[in-house]
Amino acid sequence: MKQLAPSSVLVELKQALAQVLLGKEEAVRLTLICLIARGHLLIEDVPGVGKTTLAESLARLVDASFRRLQCTSDLLPGDITGVSIYRPQSQDFEFRPGPVFANFLLADEINRATPKTQSALLEAMSEGQVSVDGKTMPLPDPFMVIATQNPTEQQGTYQLPESQLDRFLMRIEIGYPSREQERAVMQGASLKPQQLKSLLSGSELKSIQQEVEGVHADPDLVSYLLSLVEMTRHHEGVSLGVSPRGGQALYRAAQASALLDGRNFLIPDDIKQLAVPVFSHRLRLSAQASFGHRHSESTRRVIEQIITAAEVPL
Repeated sequence: MKQLAPSSVLVELKQALAQVLLGKEEAVRLTLICLIARGHLLIEDVPGVGKTTLAESLARLVDASFRRLQCTSDLLPGDITGVSIYRPQSQDFEFRPGPVFANFLLADEINRATPKTQSALLEAMSEGQVSVDGKTMPLPDPFMVIATQNPTEQQGTYQLPESQLDRFLMRIEIGYPSREQERAVMQGASLKPQQLKSLLSGSELKSIQQEVEGVHADPDLVSYLLSLVEMTRHHEGVSLGVSPRGGQALYRAAQASALLDGRNFLIPDDIKQLAVPVFSHRLRLSAQASFGHRHSESTRRVIEQIITAAEVPL
């Protein structure tokens, strides 16, 4: 196994995002892992902490098409996928593609859209294609959905169904800045997304994503990962455990984490450190386990219990 120098462009991406989102190194790192792992990212937090800024900044750093979709309660599925318009001149229908036909789609406040509209993204996120009027059309490659959502306790929001949550590689939170970080932002120390320049092309991003697939995993580490998945299905505080897709997501994210650190092999920490952001939105807790706590706090506690109980391979 080789210890490699992290790709210079990945270092530059991390530095650029860190200048936009001051003091949020963990959120920046997880976002980059999601990007190079070919995953979709869900950013959940209260309004005003930088969710949209982080998503827009990531898209601007890659020289690829970018569309932003502001989700509202009156948004229709066709507003995402596109619609066919009748042209009297040609006596035929012309398809007008929606914002989903982009390399990066920012779905801002996704849980303000109705469940019917949210479901329009399911096929796009899982298969990289959409079906409209009986026709299947491929989406650009690479394709990444970056969705932001406010906590479900906020007025005017709809809870995302488990089937859609499972399509997101990970869910992250940004959190409030420290006093000094907030002072620096107020005084203009952070960059705006519009000030960022592209650092890599779409083809270069695809090349890095292919490198992720070549990161080696020892069989014992794969068994360790599978043990974590199985333990979520039998934990007394969990009513719905992690799906096979969730296990695959953790494996792919761990490979991306290793590559970001300059390794072509996995270590246990790659798996342990990503279990919470990859698993947290995939668990449905029992009423007893979630009583008196925010859902994210309860799921974090359950996942940490599982990590502590699992035997780590030497």
